[in-house]
Amino acid sequence: METVRTVQFHELFQQNPDGSLSPKKVIQVGGITFGPGVAFGPGVSFGGINFFDIRGRNLAIVDQADGTVLIKGYY
Repeated sequence: METVRTVQFHELFQQNPDGSLSPKKVIQVGGITFGPGVAFGPGVSFGGINFFDIRGRNLAIVDQADGTVLIKGYY
């Protein structure tokens, strides 16, 4: 059984000096997996989510056994 918990956006993503975003952990959303070292700008979507549009929101996540964070939703 998976346990869904809530985190704030900034717990999983950082804003880089150039304005781009990068994940702080390995993230999975909509079947797409990406992690630290990946930087992306506005208009880029992963799994159908443009993370610039949800900055500052809460994320519903599930911590996977391999350390990956599965994003289930946002609000």
